[in-house]
Amino acid sequence: MGAKVAVIYYSATGNVHALAEAVAEGALEAGAEVRLRRVPELAPDAAIDANPAWRAHIQATPHVEVATHDDLTWADAFAFGSPTRFGNVSAQLKQFIDTTGGLWAAGRLANKAATAFTSAANAQGGNESTLLAMYNTFYHWGAFIVPPGYTDPAIHAARGNPYGVGHPGTDGAPSGATLAAAHYQGKRLATVAARLRESVLSLS
Repeated sequence: MGAKVAVIYYSATGNVHALAEAVAEGALEAGAEVRLRRVPELAPDAAIDANPAWRAHIQATPHVEVATHDDLTWADAFAFGSPTRFGNVSAQLKQFIDTTGGLWAAGRLANKAATAFTSAANAQGGNESTLLAMYNTFYHWGAFIVPPGYTDPAIHAARGNPYGVGHPGTDGAPSGATLAAAHYQGKRLATVAARLRESVLSLS
């Protein structure tokens, strides 16, 4: 039986959303049951309307369900996605993370596989530090971090980031090699999560 994977993300103008879809598709290919979820928008309308791409993305994605704690407790594995904000996680995703204290204290988030992906304005815009910031959360949860590493040619083709897919917005919307790497990252997460679950079950 395949793993249960929750792909939870925040995206303003759509780049991280595209990566999230590719991660979800990769997990599905590995036989996983997948929930693709977005976290709530916190920005005021004035800020959103000042960027037509931001407003257009919101209007284009109402079909994506909003993430809840149930998605975390249901999942065997998590893939978190966020744009960079000064080299850190977006407020929207961080706010969702900050509501999980009760689940963490109860041990409901431990012993699950986890990975992360991101997008910055440019190639040196904080992609790696944002990924590492998301991994800090997984350390506290007691999750098993599953980075892509250099385990497939797809990673080298997409700028070679071993921490997770990091897309530079100056390249436009994610496409080609970047989406292939995100697909691989989701597939790897689901594969490892399924094996991890089997190992935990054999010990119980």
